[in-house]
Amino acid sequence: MPGATVSVVIAAYNAMPYLTQCITSVAEQSIGRERLEVIVVDDGSTDGTADELERLKGVYPEMLRVFRQKNSGGPSAPRNHGLDHATGTFVFFLDADDSLGPEALERMVRMAEENGTDVVLGKMVGVGGRGAPTSMFKRNQPRTDVFSSRVYWTLNPMKLFRRELLERHRLRFPTDLAIGEDQLFVGAAYLHASGISVVADYDCLYWVQREDDGNITLRLKGTQRRLQFLPRMVDLILELVPPGPGRDHLAHRHLTVEVQQLLAGHLVHEPRETQLKTLDRLAEIIEPLWHEGMDDQLSAMARLRLHLVRHRMLDEVLELVAFEKRLARSKVATPVLVENGRALARYPFLRDPERAIPDRYYDVTAQLGLRHRVSRAEMDGGVLHLAGHGYLHRVETRDVTTELVLRERDSKTEYRLPVTHTPTPGLRADEDEGRYEYDLAGFEATVDIATAADGKPLADGLWDISLAVGAQGLSKEVRIGSKRAEDVSGEPGTRVLSTGEGLRAVTLYTTKPYGNFTLELGELKHKVRSQLRVDKDIRWADGSPAELRVSGRLGLAEYPADALTLALEDGTGNTVTLAVREIAADGAFHVTVPVDALPAGVWTAELRLGSWAVPLPALPSGLAPAKWRRRALPWYARPLAGTTDRFALKVARTDLVKGLTNRLR
Repeated sequence: MPGATVSVVIAAYNAMPYLTQCITSVAEQSIGRERLEVIVVDDGSTDGTADELERLKGVYPEMLRVFRQKNSGGPSAPRNHGLDHATGTFVFFLDADDSLGPEALERMVRMAEENGTDVVLGKMVGVGGRGAPTSMFKRNQPRTDVFSSRVYWTLNPMKLFRRELLERHRLRFPTDLAIGEDQLFVGAAYLHASGISVVADYDCLYWVQREDDGNITLRLKGTQRRLQFLPRMVDLILELVPPGPGRDHLAHRHLTVEVQQLLAGHLVHEPRETQLKTLDRLAEIIEPLWHEGMDDQLSAMARLRLHLVRHRMLDEVLELVAFEKRLARSKVATPVLVENGRALARYPFLRDPERAIPDRYYDVTAQLGLRHRVSRAEMDGGVLHLAGHGYLHRVETRDVTTELVLRERDSKTEYRLPVTHTPTPGLRADEDEGRYEYDLAGFEATVDIATAADGKPLADGLWDISLAVGAQGLSKEVRIGSKRAEDVSGEPGTRVLSTGEGLRAVTLYTTKPYGNFTLELGELKHKVRSQLRVDKDIRWADGSPAELRVSGRLGLAEYPADALTLALEDGTGNTVTLAVREIAADGAFHVTVPVDALPAGVWTAELRLGSWAVPLPALPSGLAPAKWRRRALPWYARPLAGTTDRFALKVARTDLVKGLTNRLR
């Protein structure tokens, strides 16, 4: 339909029975059929695809356009044909095997229009056992690019493209490649795009594993086809991206994903002569992308794999591939050699004098997992008590040197506190089939805010709490709290403590969204005043018509005894202070004000806790006056007329003459 918002282009080859669900999922899009055109290019199907397209064209005559051509041998030509006929503002390439979530196009179009982006990725879900990329779909990204996100790790074309971008750069799928054509098209679109968006909070695309394994990438085996598109991807990066972190970020994908898949999925199945040629060609292809500065970004396994490829060590490559496959099936992580503060994975050829592979290719120090759990986190006055366990995965707990770390978030001031190491026999015996022992991974620690700063009080600030877990000369740090026992609360608990310098606010809480513990001194985030609440229902006490009953709730986890008071002032210097003593376990309290003891005047009131104060709300307008006699003379107390924004109680002696005059009237 000319003027459509989205042109959905579908390349179809022997696509039955998947085609029906595919087109139906487009027709049922919440964006509305009037905003869609569906262009299906039948690439010489022989299975009934043509008949089904004729039937569907009768069902959706205004939406569906069908083109037919001789079989081209791949998806590039039919996709290009469909793109040549597209009229929509946006184009979405959909494989005939797959289908869309009902709101997919509406959400993706909205994301593009609101953020002015040229490419939109919608969350993909694997169906029938097909794996779908996930790393780029952790959260919605209204506007990003290939260098500051993981979008480059998905180069399939099932995305929303602004058609003007494709036409301006004359982007089409190369027709001389059997596979990898989508990488060249999408990679170029990414690099030319004015912004990329990611819709991660909705299942947009259902990526189907065909029962007949008819997906083209599953059918086409062998290294030669992959050695045809990979150098062109390298050339694309070299042409459009200058040397530096951005180029390295893109190279990372090809040096890991592509190389590993080519070796493990294809090279191992080929004759040795072909293997030798493939390895030599692969080494030539990756050479422009790799440099030593990239090693820190790569896993040890990837570094070792690339070293073997670049040195054309075929037998070692094959042995490493076999090792990786065994490792994938195993339930035991690779052991490590701990030496001089570093951990080296015991991968093949470690310290083998014949291969002479440098240790840095085995260094997994930065990759070691740090497992931890908090079993206790509670405040007792000004002392925080912590307990739990922490250990480095695969490093047995010998020569343990674990410490607690307090680090102020803004100033980065840091204090390291000792912990008591406690036994943890049998800890994680179910992990790695019990191969590694962590019998001294427990810790207990106390943080006294009066002495934690090298014997002095901690300053006001947000003190993030970490554990520096050390064993056998290795040490790694982790924020603690995200892993904790069910009975360890993460809810904020604000305390007001009495110190030599007066009252001080202290709050232990967990951060969002990660749930790690922070000790807050002062009121940077949690205000004491917000924990003081006075109910609006202020009334005369039952049976005591001259006593005003004030109720409320104190939300503090701890506070000094008798620190909470109700203060009344008459504006002339007279002040009456009443201690609030009847406080229930849940913080509910009430206090009575004997108004018959107040001097004449207009009294305001507030709830006080040290320097913190909360004004009392206005008295109910319908509150009846209180009456009593003082020295035989009549007195009264009532809300000050016309005052609705604050507590104002008028206490006065009754004017007998005025009262008598009012009666005679």
